[in-house]
Amino acid sequence: MEREVRKLFHCLQRSLLTAVIGISLSGCMVGPDFRKPEAPSVTDYTSTALPRETAGADVSGGAAQYFAMGKEISAQWWQLFNNPAIDQLIRQALAESPTPAAAQATLRKARENLRARSGTEYFPQADATLSASRQKVSSAEYGLPNAPPVTYGLLNASVSVSYTLDIFGGGRRELEALQSQVDYQRYQVEAAYLALSANIVTAAVQEASLRSQLKATEEIIVLSEKLLKLVERHNELGGASRAEVLTQQAQAAQFRANLPPLEKELALTRNQLAVYVGTFPGEARLPEFTLDQLNLPQELPISLPSSLVRQRPDIRASEALLHAASAQVGVATANLYPQITLTGSLGSQALTLAELASNNASVWSVAAGIVQPIFRGGELTAKRRAAIAEYDAAAAQYRETLLEAFQNVADVLEALDSDAVRLAAQVEAERAARGSLELTQRQFECGTGNYLLLLIAQRQDQQARINLAQAQAARFADTAALFQSLGGGWWNRQEPERDQAVVKKENK
Repeated sequence: MEREVRKLFHCLQRSLLTAVIGISLSGCMVGPDFRKPEAPSVTDYTSTALPRETAGADVSGGAAQYFAMGKEISAQWWQLFNNPAIDQLIRQALAESPTPAAAQATLRKARENLRARSGTEYFPQADATLSASRQKVSSAEYGLPNAPPVTYGLLNASVSVSYTLDIFGGGRRELEALQSQVDYQRYQVEAAYLALSANIVTAAVQEASLRSQLKATEEIIVLSEKLLKLVERHNELGGASRAEVLTQQAQAAQFRANLPPLEKELALTRNQLAVYVGTFPGEARLPEFTLDQLNLPQELPISLPSSLVRQRPDIRASEALLHAASAQVGVATANLYPQITLTGSLGSQALTLAELASNNASVWSVAAGIVQPIFRGGELTAKRRAAIAEYDAAAAQYRETLLEAFQNVADVLEALDSDAVRLAAQVEAERAARGSLELTQRQFECGTGNYLLLLIAQRQDQQARINLAQAQAARFADTAALFQSLGGGWWNRQEPERDQAVVKKENK
């Protein structure tokens, strides 16, 4: 028994040595070696140069903002709005929302799939087998037709080892594809974090805007009802017609009708905010947001165009899919070449349990097999062409993702500039409308004003206040959209040492 064990060990040792030599000689794997796409050679995001700073206005959210090209973005960019409630909600959401939790679980799945395939690629497969059987055979099978049948039991205990040589790199290309899937899912996690934090900031800004619009609408309702009483008194004194009274009643009713849609939108926004942070709307205890509580960041860090491709999670995820498609071309190519497998087994076979451990019961085998595809009806070459087509599709998708990312940044930069100008103009419009209403109201109270002018002034004032609240909110929303479009600074987040090493390696 000992001699057979040594012989099998030496045979397996030689086989594994052959495997190592084969792998060493196959350092140049078949299939394309993936190269990261070059960053686009563009120097500006927009076709026309942006001003050094935006327009400013003397109102909440109206400060001028400066563009700081090449400056780093903080991983906690939302803290620049200087609102502790927003910061707390985002921290709660990142910990409790199911969206990042699902992304993290998918990432763990991809990592385990990689580990599982790595085990079969880098190590021989060993299995232990223990079996027992009982059977009855005819003696005629052994040339003894007159002998009675033989009944016996057979015990088998063995260990088998197998290893497939990755001569042409197909297995390593599979690992490369699986590693790319891990990278893809990791960037999907970052994208989930970024989208969630940006959505919370945007929802908070939306709530603040709606509260300002509600306040403006309530004030104009109070004013319109006050003017209604004034018109009714003038009617009693003969200074106003019944038609003017009815018109003012309709005006006041219309202002009141504008209130429920705003209240509805506010409730829906808070429900959405509750879901973002991972709580049920009926159980959420959310803070209230107003525009006066928000601080508009005055310095806006703008990443260089050459850096955007390494910072946007969607671009990195698309690049990972391109890498996986490239590796699959290598897998399909390797399948055209021979596959060599080494196997060996060592065990015992005996009729009784006592005999199973004897030297005479030992059995062993060593084998090597090679499979070379000869004719598959064009299957393997067609699969390789399909893999190449898949790579071409992934390359086109990467290009599309890249173009959309640069468009996204350009759109936000244009919005930052134009919305700042809009807010400055809207501040002037609101002040002019308020002054016009106050003047026509005094004139009407004195009996020298025109009711039609008063009616127009009311409508202009109400619309100007609503537009001002929306313009203020747009400045905050544009700023949040800018940080999101530039990637959100995830690469500057403090991570465990292992993850930091991965990020540094990938950013090289």
